Amino acid sequence: MSTIEDCRLIDLPRVERGEGSITPIEANATVPFDIARVYYLYDLVGGSERGGHAHRTLQQLIVSVLGAFTVVLDDGTERREVELNRSYVGLLVPQMIWRELRNFSSGAVCVVLASKPFAEADYVRDYDEFRTLAVA
Repeated sequence: MSTIEDCRLIDLPRVERGEGSITPIEANATVPFDIARVYYLYDLVGGSERGGHAHRTLQQLIVSVLGAFTVVLDDGTERREVELNRSYVGLLVPQMIWRELRNFSSGAVCVVLASKPFAEADYVRDYDEFRTLAVA
C-alpha cells in the first residue's frame, strides 16, 4: 500500500521569457506515469472542499495553476497537509491515498493529471472503507 511518504512535491519545468512563462508537462518524463485524463477545478466557492476520496489504482499530479489551496493527504495511519501555491510545483499522489482539497483562495484553479480515465469503480468514497483497505 502507498504511504504518506510516497506523496511528494515535484518541481515542474519553467521556461521564463519576457512575455511570460510556460511549464511543459510530458508523460513518463515530467510525471512518472502515462497521462490518461486531465481536468481542472475552477469557480470554487470560498470554504468549499473537493476530493474526499481515494483511488484504488489511479495516480494523480495535482497543481495549483492559479491561487492556492491545501491538500490533506491520509494513508489510513498518518495525515499530512500540503499547501499548493505555485504553478510550477505539482503534488504526486499515488493510489490508495485519501485526499481532500480545501482552503481555496479566491480565483484558485487546480489542474489534475490522472494516470487513468474516469472509472467510478476505482473510487473509494467512504472513509471507513478506505481505512479498512489501507491498513489491510
